[in-house]
Amino acid sequence: MYENNFPNKRYRHTLEFLQKHIAPDEAILDLGVENPFSDIMKSNGYQVTNTQGEDLDVDFSVVSEANADVVTAFEIFEHLVAPFNVLREIKSKKLVASIPMRLWFSTAYRSKTDPWDRHYHEFEDWQFDWVLEKAGWHIKDTAKWTNPTRKIGLRPLLRLFTPRYYIVYAERDQ
Repeated sequence: MYENNFPNKRYRHTLEFLQKHIAPDEAILDLGVENPFSDIMKSNGYQVTNTQGEDLDVDFSVVSEANADVVTAFEIFEHLVAPFNVLREIKSKKLVASIPMRLWFSTAYRSKTDPWDRHYHEFEDWQFDWVLEKAGWHIKDTAKWTNPTRKIGLRPLLRLFTPRYYIVYAERDQ
């Protein structure tokens, strides 16, 4: 998936944000199949269990039955038709989630070969906050960062200063 394009900057920012809010002894349920960032979390002392590729739009059991202290979701919710439903069903008290932000100069991502690799949503920050709050989450901290590319053109220039990723730490009362 990341041939010649490993997202080092995104992973560095995500790990720093995670370490700021989550202790390594807290059990994590990471939404999405095991991936390079799951391995990074584990190599930094986190106890991580991944979901197994369930369709989280229709099957919430993995989050409603999980015994994790924290749920993480890194670039997952944009793939769901209705992220509100799974957010509401999470039983953990802590959530760390990131999304790619909607870019006014680019259309939503859609793989033509992999039906799982498509973005139904590309949120603006306020939209993601609203979904979280409606699902019962209280946002405690956020961060944004850019995703510049090494290409020439107007879009690569705009990516130098337009935030592409948004990450949130949220808690809920239970």
